[in-house]
Amino acid sequence: MDCTVRWTGEGMTFLAETGSNHVVAMDGAPDGGGRNLAPRPMEMVLLGTGGCTAYDVVVILKKSGQDVRACEVKLTSERAATDPKVFTKIHMHFVVRGARPEAQRSRARHSPVAREILLGLDHAGQDRRNHKGLRDPRDLNSANHSSAYSHARYPSNHGPPSV
Repeated sequence: MDCTVRWTGEGMTFLAETGSNHVVAMDGAPDGGGRNLAPRPMEMVLLGTGGCTAYDVVVILKKSGQDVRACEVKLTSERAATDPKVFTKIHMHFVVRGARPEAQRSRARHSPVAREILLGLDHAGQDRRNHKGLRDPRDLNSANHSSAYSHARYPSNHGPPSV
């Protein structure tokens, strides 16, 4: 995978061309020399993280025979106060809708993917939790959840699975 990012020569506007021949504009805030014409580069990082993770969730659920009808992930983040203003925390809230028979609901409780998403485990099964409020697999059948994939939190040094 590759891309090329070019400064347009005006303000802080950049154009990125992907390896699949799509062009995306990025711009900075006026207080940083930009003209607010497009998303900020760090917003693009956040939306790419959300898009990649939502893509993975939908693919995994469809491959397991789930009737997925909607998937939404709301991301909130915190960044360092000083340069480089890296992400220090990213919180993902998933809402996945679809029809699922009762037998599949109880089976999802034991899914390694559900455990990873809900508990923030890495692929080796190591616990990555460092925030309060992570869901326990026993909560999967709770009436407060529209799906098994309700919450995921990743510390800044461990991101979600990539596409």
